[in-house]
Amino acid sequence: MSRKYIDCREFPSEMNCTVALSADSESELLDAAVQHAVAVHKHTDSPELRSQLKALFHDGTPPVEATRG
Repeated sequence: MSRKYIDCREFPSEMNCTVALSADSESELLDAAVQHAVAVHKHTDSPELRSQLKALFHDGTPPVEATRG
């Protein structure tokens, strides 16, 4: 299985979040991304949130710099 990541820098937000998370498994990355989304961005953990986050996963590791979407 290849490394996966999700990068908050790709999305505009009021807080200008610069967190990028990566992991060797989708399940580990999903758990970390959900924890971050709930604790920092005040989302509610739900099947819909988990599905949306999983759709934003990329293969590889996050770039040092990312452009905002």
